[in-house]
Amino acid sequence: MPTNPSTPFLPTTRREFLGLSAKGLGLLAFSQFAPRFLVQSTLAQTPAPEKDRSILVLVQLAGGNDGLNTLIPFEDADYYRLRPTLGIPKANVLRLNDTHGLHPSMTALHALFGEGQLSVIQNVGYPNPNRSHFRSTEIWETACDPNEVLSSGWVGRFLDNACAGTPADAHDPLAVHITTNGVPQSFTSEHPHPTFGLLPGAGNRKDNEETRRLLEQLAGTDASGASENTTFLQQTFMDTLVTETKVQRVIGRYRPAHPYPGTPFAASLRNVAALIAGGLPTRVYFVSLSGFDTHSNQLTQQANLLTQLSDALAAFQRDLKAHALDQQVLTMTFSEFGRRPSENESRGTDHGTAAPLFVLGPRVQGGLQGTAPSLKLAPNQDLTFSTDFRQVYATVLDRWLGCPAQTVLGGVYQPIGFLAGARAS
Repeated sequence: MPTNPSTPFLPTTRREFLGLSAKGLGLLAFSQFAPRFLVQSTLAQTPAPEKDRSILVLVQLAGGNDGLNTLIPFEDADYYRLRPTLGIPKANVLRLNDTHGLHPSMTALHALFGEGQLSVIQNVGYPNPNRSHFRSTEIWETACDPNEVLSSGWVGRFLDNACAGTPADAHDPLAVHITTNGVPQSFTSEHPHPTFGLLPGAGNRKDNEETRRLLEQLAGTDASGASENTTFLQQTFMDTLVTETKVQRVIGRYRPAHPYPGTPFAASLRNVAALIAGGLPTRVYFVSLSGFDTHSNQLTQQANLLTQLSDALAAFQRDLKAHALDQQVLTMTFSEFGRRPSENESRGTDHGTAAPLFVLGPRVQGGLQGTAPSLKLAPNQDLTFSTDFRQVYATVLDRWLGCPAQTVLGGVYQPIGFLAGARAS
């Protein structure tokens, strides 16, 4: 504990707060700095948050992943007609059934498929697709129709509906993102909720230390006589500092039970596993893997990305299982769009429409879901989607997160069978 009276003492748990109160330090020791919720919840003996609820991990494949070279229709002659140089040879495909298989770099996910822990949903998209990265990402993250704009994201609306009553200033985050681009639009909500962000691969990095020192300085500034807004900001800084300290402590102490690859994306998933194992009440995690905008020289670039994706997801799943946490975690990938069926002159593919997505976990109904796209297409013609992405969201909301999907999505979308046996919690 710091002895310098100018340095604020920073409790990271309610138990720590209570322990120091018993030693006579109590509220007066840091009441100038303590967030209001600590005082309120301690006095009220607020019970610990539930820590066994279902958890969703969203994995964004930023840039628009090429679905046809991810889930490969190796018996379709039109696939090879449309991709004379990019087509993956039939002999190299990791077979899932008699007609489709995974990219040869995805051996780890192929093994999970064989164990019944991977569901592949084919040809997912939406009507009147928009090929802009920005707008299509916005459509996926807000779950809106292409002709409307929503101010809230689908995860944010889930928090609005399922997490009402949670103290808005509680420091344990209900949603955590590990991204380089700030808060994902999926998290925006009508009501305030505790959320938190980390940089990819963040652990005890220098920039985290600098952030912590800045927050300490801001939280410890003399606020006597300050305006209400200044006091509010100081309290917000303090809440952030408490969360930052706790998160870094949890991550620093975590010991994976399965090795992770040495990539920033794998480190992000390792940190997610640490926070889940640490007992945070977080319901949704968001991580991102970028680089899928493969307009040229796609073969090598996508193979590297799919290797990173496959190896990291499989390590994450194995780690969760070894810690007996896998039953409460569902992981789902998404990308803003697929790519054109025809390859371009740069041995790449341009912005397209539909693509497959993956859902992982021991409670999924493994296998292929939905209908494969028709490839009887002219050059530069797009795929026609067969599964609306909001059907996937509806299934996750109703059958995994235990939240009425219609309330969140604003419409009725037919669920898909990849969670038919799951129990909502």
